[in-house]
Amino acid sequence: MAVAAAQKNREMFAIKKSYSIENGYPSRRRSLVDDARFETLVVKQTKQSVLEEARARSNDSGLESEFIQDVAHLGNGDKTPTVEDGTHQDETKNCQLADADDGDDGGKKDEDYTLTEEEVILQNAASETPDAEHAVQKAAFLLRMRDGMGSLARILKTIDNYKGCVEHLETRPSQEAGIQFDALVKVRMSRMNLLQLIRALRQSASFAGVNLLSENNLTNKTPWFPRHAVDLDNCNHLMTKYEPELDMNHPGFADKQYRERRKQIAVIAFAYKYGDPIPSISYTESENSTWQRVFNTVLDLMPKHACREYKAAFNKLQEADIFVPHRIPQLEDVSNFLRKHTGFTLRPAAGLLTARDFLASLAFRVFQSTQYVRHANSPFHTPEPDCIHELLGHIPLLADPSFAQFSQEIGLASLGASDSEIEKLSTVYWFTVEFGLCKENQQLKAYGAALLSSIGELLHALSDKPELRAFEPASTSMQPYQDQEYQPIYYVAESFEDAKDKFRRWVSTMSRPFEVRFNPHTERVEVLDSVDKLETLIWQLNTEMLHLTNAVKKLKSTHFE
Repeated sequence: MAVAAAQKNREMFAIKKSYSIENGYPSRRRSLVDDARFETLVVKQTKQSVLEEARARSNDSGLESEFIQDVAHLGNGDKTPTVEDGTHQDETKNCQLADADDGDDGGKKDEDYTLTEEEVILQNAASETPDAEHAVQKAAFLLRMRDGMGSLARILKTIDNYKGCVEHLETRPSQEAGIQFDALVKVRMSRMNLLQLIRALRQSASFAGVNLLSENNLTNKTPWFPRHAVDLDNCNHLMTKYEPELDMNHPGFADKQYRERRKQIAVIAFAYKYGDPIPSISYTESENSTWQRVFNTVLDLMPKHACREYKAAFNKLQEADIFVPHRIPQLEDVSNFLRKHTGFTLRPAAGLLTARDFLASLAFRVFQSTQYVRHANSPFHTPEPDCIHELLGHIPLLADPSFAQFSQEIGLASLGASDSEIEKLSTVYWFTVEFGLCKENQQLKAYGAALLSSIGELLHALSDKPELRAFEPASTSMQPYQDQEYQPIYYVAESFEDAKDKFRRWVSTMSRPFEVRFNPHTERVEVLDSVDKLETLIWQLNTEMLHLTNAVKKLKSTHFE
């Protein structure tokens, strides 16, 4: 029942999140930054709703129907642990304890109490797998003792009966009226027993309050993030499902045929699963014509305005017969090309993903790409990403090793980041990957995908009208963004390497309490949170350093010969 309840809880959260975000808000232009801000608001509202419903369910069921198991699993024989004397009491069922000192005959045992957010998180953690409830957990809780130090012996006895180990205990005189002492207790015990212990302590009238505190991974509010590329199947939440149906300013809003075409392509994307070949789209003559108009314009402007890395990769795509003017490339062909050059791959997306989902995909060197085409009446502007923007804007630089590494590092930094940090990362992404400029032989060149696939904004960015600032992630991430007109401010990187170095230093200041790395052999993100994992990584790095040292020696030997 515990597993089923927690699964229902997670499904409810996912449904609410998806529904709220998918219905989004209409805007003339879409931005990853604005979507991150909107997503943050929705997540906070949904989180509060989920907590309230979890607490209500706990009160309705008395919690014990979910987690309180037969007491024979806990004590020795048939003994039921109690706060008061650690002995069995027939009238005390499922660790709802009487208070012998007060003679209250049950005291608060029938009284509902509100689960804290920490307890909801612990409850969900205990339900993730069949073995999760028995996993050893460190925790800390604060007890407000009405009866003074005499309660300590009963506390320790109860913890022992629940097979817990006390790692730290300290007391102090309480500042609250009617409370003699506050006790901070740190324990180590199974999750199931910890939940029951908290319940038992709460049922005793000896305590005015029992508060579970954040302790290590017990109440880590780190958002869920994918650990393996297959988990990206769950990273498909959209900010808007079908933009033409929501925004009257969209070029395709009044075009029923266009909206239906978008739906058909979106269904294909939603059905895609990890490991599947990317389905081909039979593009119409009109869609190929729109591609050709944009492609030829980019081809004309690229030699003068694009950075050298973009031009080099663009030429390779032409040589591979992937970039041709008369037809839109298929994502499967592009994905295979990227895999050979930088290890990046593509997967189809139905529309504009939430910032968290989109950035998480980059951590696995996966770029989520739309397959639909902008409306034919607006070939040089689209209010949201389309495949022309993805292909002509993003793909060439994802084929460049240095830029691909930078993109992946943004993705890795997003895993487990807080909502506010996702917003900052989205802003950095916006002003670099989408609208970035760089220096090349003392001249400004574009590397941002939104610039290279939007002719008007490209020419504006390279004119003397906007303000140009040096790229510094700390300040860039805080820059307010408006999306109704061309950007008033652009950020200029000295080089990709300089941008990566500054980005790494900035990410190191983020609040995430752990580091992650991507293992390309297993396609898995590894959380570096144990000595064993660090030792394995050090061994791997030492092996690589040995190969590099040997290579240098051989090159030097060959040179001198």
